[in-house]
This record gives sequence, C-alpha cells and structure tokens, in this order.
Amino acid sequence: MTSPGEPQTPGPVVRDLTEGELLARILPLLGPARSALLGPGDDAALLHPVEGPLVISMDTLVEDHDFRLVRPNGFRTTGHDVGWKSAAQNLSDINAMGGRATALVVSLTLPPTTPVAWVEDCARGLSAAVAELGASDCSVVGGDLGAGAQLVVTAAVTGVLDSAAVLRSGARAGDVLAVAGTLGRAAAGLALLEDGRPLPDLGPDAAALADAQLRPRPPLDAGPAAAAAGATAMLDISDGLVRDAGRIATASGVRLDLDPDALAPYAQALRGTALVLGVDPLDWVLGGGEDHGLLAAFPAGSSLPPGFAAVGSVRPGGAQVTLASRPTALRGWDHFAH
Repeated sequence: MTSPGEPQTPGPVVRDLTEGELLARILPLLGPARSALLGPGDDAALLHPVEGPLVISMDTLVEDHDFRLVRPNGFRTTGHDVGWKSAAQNLSDINAMGGRATALVVSLTLPPTTPVAWVEDCARGLSAAVAELGASDCSVVGGDLGAGAQLVVTAAVTGVLDSAAVLRSGARAGDVLAVAGTLGRAAAGLALLEDGRPLPDLGPDAAALADAQLRPRPPLDAGPAAAAAGATAMLDISDGLVRDAGRIATASGVRLDLDPDALAPYAQALRGTALVLGVDPLDWVLGGGEDHGLLAAFPAGSSLPPGFAAVGSVRPGGAQVTLASRPTALRGWDHFAH
C-alpha cells in the first residue's frame, strides 16, 4: 500500500503498454467481484437482481480541479489517494440515501505519460477503500479506460435499501439536526496541503489532517442506521455544512438553525492547526465538506442512532440556514465558482 505523498517508483508509462496489457495489470488489483454474478472482463458486468428500488450515483475527480498531482509544498498525490477518494465519495452518496453499496464501476482517462505504477496504485486504492470502509456488500465490477489530456477518474455506484430511501425533502419544523462523522478535518487538510510549507513544519496533526483530505472515511454504518431510526431528511456533507444544509432547507421548505455551541468541539479540535495557518477553525467546520459525513434530521424526541450528534434544529420559515438564529454567509465548495 502506498502512503500519502510517497513518490512513485520509476517504470513504464501508459503509452508503453497496449490497453490489454494495462488491463492485465489493473484487474487483479481490484479484488474479487463478490457482489456480482460476473465482474470485469466482458463488455458489461452482471449484477444480482434486487427487489425494490435500485440506488445509483456517480462522481468525477478531475486533475487540477478536484486534486493536484503535485501540491505547492511538493507533496505528491498518489494513485492510491485518488482511487480511495473516488470510492469513498461514491460510497458516501449511497450511504446518504440510507442504502448499502453493491457495485462500483470506474472510468479512467489517462494522459500517455501517466506512470503505469500510478494507475496500478489507483486500482489498489479503489479496492482498499471498499474493503476498509466496511462496504462489505460492494466490489469493483468493471469500468473503462481512455486516453486524454488530463487525469479523470469517474465512478458510478449502485446500492440497495433496507428501509425507505431518506430524501432531502422530508425535514419538518421541530426536527433535530444531527451529524455523523467528522467536520472540518478534510478542509483543514486541504489548507495544509496548499500552504506551501512541508507538512512536518505545520504541527503534529498535519499528517493526519492531510490524510483526512486525501483518504476520507465516510461513516457507512450511519446511513442505514439513520434510515431505520426514522430520519426525515439526510444528505452527504460533500460541499460544506452550510451549503449542504441549505440544500435540505430548500428541498424541505424550512429553516435549518445550526447551534454554535454544538459545533464548538469540532472547531476546538482543529484550533492548533488553525493557529499555525492563521485562520478561524469554525470556517473549516462550516465550509468544509470532504470528510463525507452525514447531515440528517430526526423527529423531535427520538433517540439518535449511534454515531450521530445533535448540531441544531429545524425551524419554520423560508428555505435558509442560520447560526444561532442569525443569518450566516453561504460558504463551501462550488464546482463552477472555484
């Protein structure tokens, strides 16, 4: 397994191999297609039939937009990092619907000068994320290879539901807002990676926070647990707590009020790193999303499932997000604005 930032071993690049030769190197690294009747090798995978709704989602990672191969401080993003993150963000989308992932297909667009070792490491990262994050019903069952000017990793994932799907549109006034997973750690990690100074010079937590950005760990048990507990609305916090809370508020036609006292421990845990960088850690908590935790609403008086912590409440009113009942600036990631 390649560690974050570890340089690649010199060797052949993609243009040195045929497509068949490259596939022969990649496919054994993806692990067995235990969730499928037929995995990689044919024109399409064969999946087991499911009863009830089939959940499906797709995400793309684009070089120099969603990740950099080399950061300003010289840190090198490995193929393992990108493969892991691609799997994690897709698994998180199924989790946010209250489902369990069952199959993952991946498309790689590769510049001819891409080291073959990087591509192999990407395959290992995909497989490792599925296994280590606990997606026991899922495996990588196929995909596609193509050539292009920049690295692009696109993955689509299918899933099944044990309970009714949890949508963004069901939050009701009086509900409790709760979060599963971490807040702000991935955003802090991104700030560290983009700082320009070597990670060891940025404090004792720098390496762990960078890892939270490169290899996020969505709480995959939390989505099905929330659905079973009667969550009225839920989504994956991928673009920032405030921005994603606004999506529930808009879909449900309610006001989501965040509690600064409940968010304070998340910010306090990042205070040392924030002091090094000269920023307010609450900005990471409110605007950072790539931890891929969950934001959910639960009926008032209900017991929160394990792993969830209350962070606010749902109030009547127009579609908006407030902090202690006061307007808060929209913050977070926008693919077209950034």
